[in-house]
Amino acid sequence: MNMPTEQAVMMTAEENAHAQKAASLQSDPTLRARLVEAGILIETGENGLYGRSEVFEDVIERLNKVITLLGADQRAEVLRFPPAMRRHDFEDSEYLKSFPDLAGTIHAFQGNDRGHHRLLEALDKTLAVGDAERSDEWMDQQKPTRLVLTPAACYPVYPLIARRGPLAGDGAIVDVFAYCFRHEPSLDPSRMQMFRMREYIRVGSPAQVMAFRQKWIARGSLLVNLLQLPFEIDLANDPFFGRGGKIVADSQREQQLKFELLVPVATPDKPTACLSFNYHMEHFGEIWNIRQADDSLAHTACVGFGMERTTLALFRHHGLDVAQWPAPVRALLWGDAAPVIAEGLAGLGAQA
Repeated sequence: MNMPTEQAVMMTAEENAHAQKAASLQSDPTLRARLVEAGILIETGENGLYGRSEVFEDVIERLNKVITLLGADQRAEVLRFPPAMRRHDFEDSEYLKSFPDLAGTIHAFQGNDRGHHRLLEALDKTLAVGDAERSDEWMDQQKPTRLVLTPAACYPVYPLIARRGPLAGDGAIVDVFAYCFRHEPSLDPSRMQMFRMREYIRVGSPAQVMAFRQKWIARGSLLVNLLQLPFEIDLANDPFFGRGGKIVADSQREQQLKFELLVPVATPDKPTACLSFNYHMEHFGEIWNIRQADDSLAHTACVGFGMERTTLALFRHHGLDVAQWPAPVRALLWGDAAPVIAEGLAGLGAQA
């Protein structure tokens, strides 16, 4: 009987370690099925629309508190908006120029008794057939409201800042957290149609907003390091629509306006953007006439935390049982995170 040599055993252990490390850096296409089977995500019958379990929401809440600690010294104005915004502000934002395929409008019945009768007749026809044959005829009786679904947490902020008049000399920093909507149904659990975004927004001079973005690239990296997730930061572009969108996307990359923090989650071909760091130049300042103290157009930047995506990344890399997550991660999320964050920021030095 041939016995393995000590060297062979060591080589096998080393190969296994390398294999495990390589696997940990990959996305997991089975993640959605495992999360649903475990009851952590709840299917609704529509791709990209999920219910969330108590454990999922607990992680979101604790992650949100850590992000608050990470930005406590920013002395940001805290604003919270519903997942809908004023349609006029949305129209002014030029979102439809770039992302018409992602937008979601809100319609409602605004008719009389006769219109209601037509609506019910159409609805009866819809319900009388199988799911695959259902029509949307009843929606002919619906009309647009004065609201649309919020596409990004920062969008209600810019018109609000503009209505206040010129900025103070040090500009403004705003902390927002909201549900957002983007119409891109997918089986990828990290591409939800309704999701939460936590943002810090900087409004001010080009120097102020660029320094802010660099600061948050360092802080975002610190957070994900503390969560013990593998990541990389890369130049990125938004998914601009149509043939002209490629030109805009190329320009965005050329000017280095957008960076993303990428973590392998569930897509086999590429990692997922869990954080983004965006410099809008004077785009929003020009749209809403946001003025600095010297009356020049304000520039804006924001850091966005994808709350569901980061939470999914935690389940992907640390397992579905939060009680078994690494001790430092549990201490950060379920313990006293303040000294951990303070030590991490101190370690960043001037970058923080």
